[in-house]
Parts: sequence; structure tokens; C-alpha cells
Amino acid sequence: MIAKLREQYNQKFTEEKYAEFLKDLDSKHPGDLVFRVAETPIFVPKDFTKKILDACENIVDFITDPGFKKLTDRAIPQGENVPNENEHTHFIAFDFGICENTDGSLEPQLIEMQGFPSLFAYQAYYPQVVKKHFEIPKNFDHYLNGYNDDTYVQFLKEIIIGNHDVENVVLLEIKPHEQKTRIDFYCTSDYLDIPIVCLTEIEQEENKIFYRKDGRKIEIKRIYNRIIFDELSQTNLGAGVVDITQPLDVEWVPHPNWFYRISKFTLPFINHPYVPETFFLNEVKQLPGDLQNFVLKPLFSFAGQGVIIDVTKDDIDAVRDPQNWILQRKVKYADVIKTPNVPAKAEIRIFYFWKDGMERPVAVTNLARLSKGKMIGVRYNMDKDWVGGSVCYFEKE
Repeated sequence: MIAKLREQYNQKFTEEKYAEFLKDLDSKHPGDLVFRVAETPIFVPKDFTKKILDACENIVDFITDPGFKKLTDRAIPQGENVPNENEHTHFIAFDFGICENTDGSLEPQLIEMQGFPSLFAYQAYYPQVVKKHFEIPKNFDHYLNGYNDDTYVQFLKEIIIGNHDVENVVLLEIKPHEQKTRIDFYCTSDYLDIPIVCLTEIEQEENKIFYRKDGRKIEIKRIYNRIIFDELSQTNLGAGVVDITQPLDVEWVPHPNWFYRISKFTLPFINHPYVPETFFLNEVKQLPGDLQNFVLKPLFSFAGQGVIIDVTKDDIDAVRDPQNWILQRKVKYADVIKTPNVPAKAEIRIFYFWKDGMERPVAVTNLARLSKGKMIGVRYNMDKDWVGGSVCYFEKE
């Protein structure tokens, strides 16, 4: 995004340096980095960073409004409302596309947001390896609001572990060692020393739950939740699996209900120049005359599944549950990252952390994703280079 820095970086880049970087990155947990890592970070000028954070703070104002929970009650699907919900999520991730305005200038546009964890621990580890192999200007940092490696990890630890002993806190997922994001689970365990537990390994006695380690049965008092509940409902785990939607004597970080409350469901309520016009499909009385300029998205899907980019009236008519879909105005991703061949598009995900007792969450760091396909994501970028996971370095004031 900063022409001079991009030119310098690209001139110094070699495939040999990139191969050494990947080898080093993989060395922490060999074979478990299973998603593509891009050849470059993104260098973000301070005026663009301000635009993103202004949009985030505007949305945070909306989320912290006293009426937010009531407004989003219907976001939670029937049968998936988990008891003991707390007053706020512990994490928010905002996804912005780097887009081109009508006058050709660059601006962020919100694509999605989620009240759910992202690659929080991996994104602490990964930039450390980037700096070992590539030159990052001194006045740029991937952290926000003055955080650094130590204070960021400490903040994450305080949120996830709370006031409990480490052995009573678990990272909970469905088949965690088979997930494409498992590198983040392992980094989380490295930094926080908490066990990684599969839902199928949990045992229940009355309203308490347990896992086993070294022959001992250990009570779970706090769950770092990595289970996507609409994915859970589509997964057959067999008989005897504990129903975690029942009232259990356990704390959630974050509580599962926030996955639904802060999601694509929230977008139609946001009015901001960096948030595309969005409607619940069931509330659209007359289809836009420029339907080709909209995308159709299911409210609850993961990794872009089910999204229809080139929408037709037949697509709209085929939807059987319009209350669970949104119609969102298309944004024009900018070909913003110069590469040795065709330029790449990019998305920036801003991480917000919200510790118990804080009035509102705070921006801490980020991840980035580069794409040359129609959409961001692995399935749209097969056999392409200079695409995949990355990180932004923000210009300091």
C-alpha cells in the first residue's frame, strides 16, 4: 500500500529467502502449518489505519449500547441458546476489504465481523519469524494501542485463564488435531499452558464437566471456546457426547451466544460509510434494480461457504429460509499489492480484546489475507502465489 516500501520489499525478495522463512515458521510445530502463508506482509499507511479503527470504534459503540443484546436475541438459532451468557463477548474480529472508492482512492469496507476467537496465539508467533527473515521498517508495528509481544500475550492470558488454575481451563474444539487452524491451538497451549481438549473427551457428573490427563480426572471450570456451533450441529460425533448447550457449572470465553450476536446478523443495523449497505433477505420487499451489484450470504456459514457472488432472481427465489440470509452491496477490492506477476487483493482482520471489568474492548493486533481469486480463501486461490495468510504492519504516528 506504500509504493516505496513495496518496491524495496519486492526487490529484496527471493524464493530462497521465502523457503527459509517457511522452514523456520514450520519448525515450531512441524507439519501443522497447513494453510498457505503469503510471501509478503502488508505495509499500511497511518491514514488508512485511522479509517479502519474509526469504523471499528463506531461499531463498538453500537455493540456496547445497552439495547444490543435485546436487538440480537433472534440471532441465536432455536435450540442453540446456551445458558449462563455473560454481558459481553471477550473477543471481536473485524474483517475489512481494502477497496477502491468511486474516485479511485483506497478505503476499508467491512466484510464480516465475529464475536469469536481468531488466530490470536499464532499471530503473536508468526510476526516474530517474519522479522527474522524480512526487513520491517522501524516505524511500523503489527500491534495497536502500544501493545507488544509481552503485554499482548499477558492480556490474552488474563482473558482466557481468568482467576483459575491453568489445569482447570481448556481450549475446546471438535477434533482439534484435524482442524486447519490447529497451529493456533498449539501456539495457544505454548503461551498459556492450557490443554487442548476435544468435545468427545469431556465427561459429565451432574452439572460439572471433566477431562482426563495422566490418569487424573480434572474439572473444567473455564472453556476457551473454539467450537463453531453451526458446524457442531452438522457434525456426527456419535453417541455419548456431552450436550454443552445445557446449564453447566462452567465459564465460557467467549460465550457461544456471542458467535451469533456479533456476526453478519449485525451488519444490517450498522450505518457507516465503511460498512456496505446490507439487508435481511426476508425484509427486502422489492429486489434492487442493480441486483448484479449485490452478494447473497447465509448468516451462519464459515470460510465463505454458501456465498453467491453473481446473484440472480432465481438464486433469491431458491432460498427457503430468507430470514437466515443477507443481501449485501458488493465492494470493489483494489488490486493493491504489487507482486512479481499480477497484483493481489487483501483483507485486514482487526483483533479486539475485552477483559472482564473493561467498559469496552480494545484493538490489539491483526492478521491479513491476500488473494488473487474472486474471494478471499484457500478454495479461491489454488495454485496461485503471493496469496494466503499474512500480517499488517501499521505506520506509527
